[in-house]
Amino acid sequence: MIVHLNGKVSLRSPAFMIIDCGGIGYGVQISLNTYEKICEVKELKLLTYLSIKEDSHTLYGFFDEEERQLFISLIAVNGIGTNTARMILSSLKPSEIKSAILNGNWTLLKTIKGIGPKTAQRLVIDLQDKLKKSESIDGLQPNTYASPAFEEALSALISLGFSKIEAEKGLLKVKQQNPDSSVEQLVKLTLKNL
Repeated sequence: MIVHLNGKVSLRSPAFMIIDCGGIGYGVQISLNTYEKICEVKELKLLTYLSIKEDSHTLYGFFDEEERQLFISLIAVNGIGTNTARMILSSLKPSEIKSAILNGNWTLLKTIKGIGPKTAQRLVIDLQDKLKKSESIDGLQPNTYASPAFEEALSALISLGFSKIEAEKGLLKVKQQNPDSSVEQLVKLTLKNL
């Protein structure tokens, strides 16, 4: 799986870009939200999501983790494909999309091209509880705990099969008790508690 690309931008348009990484050009589909943030950048690190279908392998690029996680949540909803999710992210900022879902504002969501009333309601129904849980976890996580070791340990726990919420809760407890722990120590201590 390709998680990010780090290289020079060799072609850029509002919906597509090519990043040259060590002599290989990767074509990446992007949202307008990402395009606005990187429109003048010559070199960058772009977070990605690889969509594999029978007839294609498509890379989607994101400026930040919030947008990538929202994209992954959107495509998990029945009836929302990768292109529709990209259209949603191009129409509204991630914070506006989250706010609309959390507040049950499906009328705002149905203003997006390709989203009808039923799909907008399904987005709210399917994602509201999921976003509430992740928002409450984000609210619990003070900036003092957001460190490279914490992020790396979180990633390791998620790859071991734990949910993000479960892993964050466990890591927060361990980090509070052992603030100077290494990545390995954080993972080991959290595994004991989970």
